[in-house]
Formats: sequence, C-alpha cells, structure tokens
Amino acid sequence: MRLKVIGTGSSGNCYLLENETECLMIECGIRWKKILEGLEFNTKKVTACLLTHEHIDHARAAKDILGAGIDLYSSYGTIKAIGMERHHRAHGVDNQPFRVGNFKVMTFDVKHDAADPVGFLIEHEECGLVLFLTDTYYVPYKFEGLHNILVEANFDRDIMDRRLFEGSGNGFVRGRVMESHMSIETCKDMLVANDLSQVNNIVLIHLSSTNSHERRFIEEVKDVTGKTVTAARAGLVIDFNKAPY
Repeated sequence: MRLKVIGTGSSGNCYLLENETECLMIECGIRWKKILEGLEFNTKKVTACLLTHEHIDHARAAKDILGAGIDLYSSYGTIKAIGMERHHRAHGVDNQPFRVGNFKVMTFDVKHDAADPVGFLIEHEECGLVLFLTDTYYVPYKFEGLHNILVEANFDRDIMDRRLFEGSGNGFVRGRVMESHMSIETCKDMLVANDLSQVNNIVLIHLSSTNSHERRFIEEVKDVTGKTVTAARAGLVIDFNKAPY
C-alpha cells in the first residue's frame, strides 16, 4: 500500500491510499483537475472518498467526485452541509463501521467549527489500521492496534504569539485556529497517550504555512515517539504498509 499526498494544508487537502488495484481517497479539498492528475485519470480504481467535514479546503471537489460516479462517505451533518443529502452516492455514516472495496472504515467525532466533523479509522490487510485525524483541537479517544497515522500538527502557539506581538498575526484568526485546529503540543500529547508499538509511519498533515515549523515539528514528534515521521507535502508518496518492510 502507498500513501500519496495530492494536497495538504489550508490551500486544500486530498490523500490517497492505493495499491495496484484499488484506491481510497480521503478528502477532496482541491480542484478536480488536480485530483484527476493525482489519480493518473484512473477514476475506476477509486473505491470511495471519505470526507471529514464541509469546509472548502476539504470538500471543494465533492460535487465533482459524486458526478464522476465515486461514492462519498461522511457524517450525516456534513452530507447535509454540502447540499448532497438527496444524492444517491452520498452516504451518511455516523459512528458505524462500513466497507468500501477491501477497506473497512469507522468514523469518530472530533472538535472543530463545522456541522458534524469526523475522523476516520481505516483498515486494510496491506496497511493495517490507519488513523486519520485532522481539523480538531482535541481528541478524547485512545486507539488500539494502530499501524500508520496521519495526524494534524497545524500550529505552534509560541509562533502565533510572536507573530501577533510583532504585528504580523491576526488576533481573531489566532483565536479561531486555537479553538478548531490541533497544535504540535496537543499532537505530541495525543500520540504518546496511545500505544504506538506497532506503528510504522506518522505523517504530519495540515501544517500552517505561517504558524508551523516543519523541520522542528518532525524532530519533536520523532523525539517523543521514536517512530518514522514525515511531513505531508503535495507529491509525497511513501510506503504505508502493515509490516515495516
């Protein structure tokens, strides 16, 4: 199994879990043309698209996804928020397991300023159990048996405070970010609170372009977890397997 990053961050998010025969899309927050290029124009391979919430940097291409004959799964609240509750390929799946192709998926609630945002637990025989967690300032759950993790590390509070003091930050935006996104500190706390003994990869996603420090975030997460840590960027492709080799 491979992880392929088509886009990440406030400019748009889209991630693919794929092998030679099938592909699971997570988020569709970039333009459809870019998604098609990332798929190498092979939409038949896509088993489904998972959507965490309705904000445009996650759901920009939702209507295109449905128009291409790809099933979209999210919470009932998100499906309603994007105006697709009557579409036969839009599925509301609140906290109940479901299967798309050879992927098993389960949603869970997260804390974000959206209608009904969720995170995902995704299982496949090749990649094992994958945690996908973004756009939340906190997660009250612990997860067992994880093999690969995609987790938001959006900002560093000290960077935001310094920018605000220097006059380059915005106080309103600062407050909104802190109440809706995950800081590097919270990200590290969440990771060490879970059993990471079987984890092969931790991928940091949705880093802020102004309030994060990619290299330092990677090193800090490596230090507290002892795992292979990568920061997502458009075009990144890495092995995302259950076994480390």
